[in-house]
Amino acid sequence: MTASPNKSSNSQRNVLPEAIHPALLEWFDRNGRHDLPWQHPRSAYRVWIAEIMLQQTQVATVVDYFSAFMTRFPNVNALAAADLDEVMQAWSGLGYYARARNLHAAARQVVEHHSGKLPRDFEALLALPGIGRSTAGAIVAQVWGDWAPILDGNAKRVLARLAAVEAKPGTAAFDKRLWQLARTYTPGQRVTDYTQAIMDLGATVCSRRRPKCDRCPLNADCLAYARGWQTALPVPRRKRRKPVRNARMMLIVDGFDCILLEKRPPNGVWGGLWSLPELPHNTNAAAYCRERLGLDIVTSQTGDSFRHAFTHFELDIEVTLLQAKRATRIIESKDQSWFDETDLPGVPAPIQRIVATRQRVLDL
Repeated sequence: MTASPNKSSNSQRNVLPEAIHPALLEWFDRNGRHDLPWQHPRSAYRVWIAEIMLQQTQVATVVDYFSAFMTRFPNVNALAAADLDEVMQAWSGLGYYARARNLHAAARQVVEHHSGKLPRDFEALLALPGIGRSTAGAIVAQVWGDWAPILDGNAKRVLARLAAVEAKPGTAAFDKRLWQLARTYTPGQRVTDYTQAIMDLGATVCSRRRPKCDRCPLNADCLAYARGWQTALPVPRRKRRKPVRNARMMLIVDGFDCILLEKRPPNGVWGGLWSLPELPHNTNAAAYCRERLGLDIVTSQTGDSFRHAFTHFELDIEVTLLQAKRATRIIESKDQSWFDETDLPGVPAPIQRIVATRQRVLDL
């Protein structure tokens, strides 16, 4: 059984960088990921988009989204010129939608203040919306090969185990120690390969659960492996029970097979996305539609109910399916509009699910 870290040990011993670089880079040359779509061709714009998409999202998920995004917005000028709705539609289903809003805002700043070219300067990158310290470092290292440490989730795990860091993730002590290690181990040569290598190692070998230590090129120098702590580090965050919220949503279809959507406020859950109108609790749906939306409802039926998990809470969604009279199709405003169900704007994944399954529940 794997031992637990001894809180009193608190070792700060560093493994020498010269013991790490050759082994890691040799492993990367043989086993690293060399054919990711943003690597061919490798440009500042493509690497930037990929790095934003990869925040809290796995590579396998990002690949398809990245290719479609590049087709729609092939350069920073195209992204800056697009309406936010277009960007949100392209991002729909990828989650963490603040990333898309920041991406669009940053593109406009790049066009306005940097002549349409992503700045090479680290501090200038850091000043753009949505770009943090690790993302800026990844762009600088991956695009230009300039020295810059990175600290994404995969790199954090590798370094925390390598140096047996016992501080809890999310604390100032953990962040300070990990950035110190990131600076120590980032080499002056082959920076592009090193940053990709440590991310790849964390993603494919030094995984969160069941790390493949027997296949790791750094196992001879890994303090966590030597002490049998590899599954105990980084120290797991204490799991807290997520609060549960409730929402009643209306899937309103008119006689033209169009669906009524509302644009959500720019901040908060699904900020800036189009979603289904919500119905207050203990309210009759048909009466609400008539009094608040000016719609006469022909049929009303309860649809699927399901739970959707967010990072900090869970949402129980109850769906009511409604058919409006064709003659009452009058809504058309900035924040409410009818959309053909085959050509929806940017909507959250749960809304896509509701729309996709409506025919199974109600024959409209």
